[in-house]
Amino acid sequence: MTASLKLIMAQINVHVGNILGNVEKMIYVARSAVRHFDADMIIFPELSLCGYPPEDLLFRPDFNKEIEQGLKKLCKDVKDVDLIVGLPLYEDDKIYNAAVYIKQGDINGYYRKQEIPNYGVFDEKRYFSAGNKPYIITKNKLRLAVTICEDLWLETVATQAKTAKADAIISLNASPFDMRKPGQRQNILKQRAKETALPIIYTHCIGGQDELVFDGGSLAVDSSGKVNVLGPAFKEALLPVNLTKDKLEKGGIIKATSIEEQIYRALMLAVKDYINKNGFQSALVGLSGGIDSALTLTIASDALGADKVEAIMMPSRHTSDMSIEDAELLATNLHVAHRTISIEESYQAFLNSLSEEFEGLATDITEENLQARCRGVLLMAISNKKGSIVLTTGNKSEMAVGYATLYGDMAGGFAVIKDVPKTLVYRLANFRNSVSPVIPQRIIDRAPTAELAPEQTDQDTLPPYDDLDEILRLYVEQDKSIRDICKRGYEKQVVQQVISMVDQAEYKRRQAPPGPRITDRAFGRERRYPITSGFKANQKTKEK
Repeated sequence: MTASLKLIMAQINVHVGNILGNVEKMIYVARSAVRHFDADMIIFPELSLCGYPPEDLLFRPDFNKEIEQGLKKLCKDVKDVDLIVGLPLYEDDKIYNAAVYIKQGDINGYYRKQEIPNYGVFDEKRYFSAGNKPYIITKNKLRLAVTICEDLWLETVATQAKTAKADAIISLNASPFDMRKPGQRQNILKQRAKETALPIIYTHCIGGQDELVFDGGSLAVDSSGKVNVLGPAFKEALLPVNLTKDKLEKGGIIKATSIEEQIYRALMLAVKDYINKNGFQSALVGLSGGIDSALTLTIASDALGADKVEAIMMPSRHTSDMSIEDAELLATNLHVAHRTISIEESYQAFLNSLSEEFEGLATDITEENLQARCRGVLLMAISNKKGSIVLTTGNKSEMAVGYATLYGDMAGGFAVIKDVPKTLVYRLANFRNSVSPVIPQRIIDRAPTAELAPEQTDQDTLPPYDDLDEILRLYVEQDKSIRDICKRGYEKQVVQQVISMVDQAEYKRRQAPPGPRITDRAFGRERRYPITSGFKANQKTKEK
């Protein structure tokens, strides 16, 4: 009789730090997998017992104690199916990013992750020691090599599995989403499969965790690298994989979606999990009639439901009738509660209070910022009173060059499109309207403006967004020099201006709320520049 295994990839959304809650979910999943699929083994994602990334929670003795209690409960309550579970392993004054094999309710052994990433959003070397040995599970005469995430991004650990005469590789993962990551993962797995001539079963989590989003898309590739099973993105799922000594059987494959849809769903999941996991009941958005707040409100409504979102329009003396009309139409299209509170009275009160201080001084950006801060005060007051979280509406292009007001439009709890460049904002708005036309076309078509001064547009002080976003991508995400950027055809004066604005705005970004990462490099945990710095990228240097 041919050796065979029915494996279940458990693509689940866990809650960082909620160990007992995560265990309860695993128990439920295990029972469902046995009942519906007659599973032999269930594979959970990386650090699924505690959630990823647990960061400095790992240093707490009481956190370790809960890990022990959660593991005991899992062993006690699940005895009719084998489990592979990701968890932190405390051993000999070290912590390992590990996987435990639970066989019929008993701990059979551990695998300790060998490749510890310490780049981009990862700082695992702060917490974890590296393992140095393969771990092989034998089940139904099949030998399974266990790996964890980064182990497969390099060749060494996969080669170990082949040397150990494994029949397949099991991979537990918590791999943060960015717009290129799904394709990169598939390419890596295909490469490892071809190198080793082994099938790979890749279980991945979903969920939002502060600045990170995990997109699911668990998959299994055969020994030639062909994708035979592919799970959904941004959804929990139990995905069966039938493995024999000779092959990995073809299973369900979810059709790939456009990059705009992937990003939109990533932002929705990030908003939903940030709000729900932090115990907020609803969200509040300051609506301006512009594209950024329109997209933010639409994402929030889609993620949470229209009944859990409120929009506040706060016009000033410079707000056009068009903005007011379009904001009202958007809220109506989304069925979101919408109210208008003029800032004119509060703005004038501030001007009156500051009249002696400002006497003899010309009107400048101070008065513009004061309008934004009036709006920030109103939104935060409503937030405090009603318990709603304020979602800020600034995009990556604005955050990069400091085109935002501290304690004004930057005031809030979660920055939904913080890592979305302006040009991508338009693409996402058009994608969402292709599903159902909720964002008024006039919002998309009009020239972007903050409406803080008469006849104002963004391009009064910024380059066209097509140029700005590409310069920012080269400088912020690829660390290109002024010289390299200018070789792409951009004027040196424009590049120097943009880079100077980026460098000067670091102190603002440090005070911005968190927001989901969707590009190669986001402001926040993976781009950490000093606020106080004598290095200036636009200084003149001798070129050899």
